[in-house]
Amino acid sequence: YPKGIHMAGIYLHIPFCRKACHHCNFHFSTQHQLMDEMVAALIKETELRKNEITDKIQTIYWGGGTPSLLPSHSIQKILEALYKYFPIEEKIEMTLEANPDDITKEKAREWKDIGINRFSIGIQSFDDQNLIWMNRAHTASQSLACIDIIRNAGFENFSIDLIYGTPGQSLSEWENDIDIALDKKIPHLSCYALTIEEGTALQQLIQQGKRENVNTDDQSDRFNLLIQKVTDVDYHHYEISNMALPGFESQHNSAYWEGSSYLGFGPSAHSFNGKIRSWNISHNIDYIRSIEEGKIPSTAEELTELDLLNEYIMTSLRSSKGLKKSRILKQWGEDKLKTIEMGMKKSLIAGHITENAEVWKLTAEGKFLADGIAASLFFLPQ
Repeated sequence: YPKGIHMAGIYLHIPFCRKACHHCNFHFSTQHQLMDEMVAALIKETELRKNEITDKIQTIYWGGGTPSLLPSHSIQKILEALYKYFPIEEKIEMTLEANPDDITKEKAREWKDIGINRFSIGIQSFDDQNLIWMNRAHTASQSLACIDIIRNAGFENFSIDLIYGTPGQSLSEWENDIDIALDKKIPHLSCYALTIEEGTALQQLIQQGKRENVNTDDQSDRFNLLIQKVTDVDYHHYEISNMALPGFESQHNSAYWEGSSYLGFGPSAHSFNGKIRSWNISHNIDYIRSIEEGKIPSTAEELTELDLLNEYIMTSLRSSKGLKKSRILKQWGEDKLKTIEMGMKKSLIAGHITENAEVWKLTAEGKFLADGIAASLFFLPQ
């Protein structure tokens, strides 16, 4: 692994959902009959890949799909395999993505007993009309109830997802979503502007004229309101879409953004060892068959130095730590640093970037334009 990068994480992709959200482009299935075979395949994959990471595992993240659909005994079986094949830190951050309609008192107790100590809850909105628009399986009252359930079960560390900028959502409805989250002192918020992803049901509905398209000016207003409200109450806005009360930042996602190594298990899961990125096939049956035959169904790509630099530009600008000049100089050399300095001029003049001797950071106005600013600095293959 490259020097200085040791944080190792594990990601598990559980590809099952109760309903298909119109805006989602992740790999999932609403057919659950393969669940037992999928669990067996995940366990087998951990064994097949047991030599890929020797660093101690510091975070485990159950994503998907909807991992809260898995029976607790299945989660426990997969965990037993992970503990058998990998060196795992005693104080591990273990996050489970969960939907409000799956969270019951009984399940919360079971998850706690297994070792889950953090949740990422797919609330998306506290407004029933917005939830119907997204084709979510839960209601606003279930969202409010699930927060109380996990707190009463003794969980202090959890995050909720909120989506803003859906057509028809008024500014006051969005403000109400933020106010509820802040009023409840939710430790961590992940807030995303609705994007129209290729191949989603939402894209088709917009093309057919059955849904209104998103308005990026409205989204920018919603984003600015969000930043203002969370910073007023001392949340740490540590990544474009993520804000936390001090000490509740996501260790797992922070490690991704800092270029650390991680292993991804399950269909469509990605892995990275500091140099090579690989991803498993996005097909449940083909994934299971291949694993049963003892073969990892993955595609790999070795990242060039320019790929690694472009990724660093993108993730560091999105982070509150910013783009560090010393790291660029040390890892990629003076020529690259000078080229980036030239490329920054336009954004500095526009007030989208601030600069000091150490680092470049996005301003509040620049944050909504983060991806475009990063793309303007990318190095093309030589």
